[in-house]
Amino acid sequence: MADLFNGRSQLITYHFMFDPEWTEGCKSCSFIADHYHPSVVHLEHRDVSLVTVSRAPLAKLEASKKRMGWSFKWVSSFGSDFNWDYQVSFRPEDVAKQQVYYNYTIQSFPAAEGPGISVFHKDEAGNVFHTYSSYSRGLDMFITAYHLLDIVPKGRDETGFTYGMQWLRHHDRYSDPGFVDPFAKLI
Repeated sequence: MADLFNGRSQLITYHFMFDPEWTEGCKSCSFIADHYHPSVVHLEHRDVSLVTVSRAPLAKLEASKKRMGWSFKWVSSFGSDFNWDYQVSFRPEDVAKQQVYYNYTIQSFPAAEGPGISVFHKDEAGNVFHTYSSYSRGLDMFITAYHLLDIVPKGRDETGFTYGMQWLRHHDRYSDPGFVDPFAKLI
């Protein structure tokens, strides 16, 4: 993990929902990535590295990154406990029992993956400290489009949906009339 700091003392990890079995990453996480992607260069000049972490194998992550036009560092936690350590991946039996630990509580969750963000600090001796984590709607503050929607008369206009971000698409799918939301069946 220390290598992810890339010579800096602060590290932000975005826990991007991309299960190894899925064909593509979460559209809501993609929406968030669309917002932090342009910030990476600015963060690097403030002693902050940002990496995206998912359980999917690296080849799937690289293909998705290319498709979406992103250049940020995206690493795979496949085969490690990293996602479970930060409560963003859930074992199938826990999802089935509706007993996953997410967002600081035991609750039901519709998928094997959840979104989150974690922050770390590396001191001069090389010790790494976990300093912050946020999950679920606590991630809204990282979405500039939501701030803009919050000031227009209709606001986020999410009433009537099964879940709040149901209207959302990957940025290259808004004009796809045959789009089927793979996450709607999970809710």
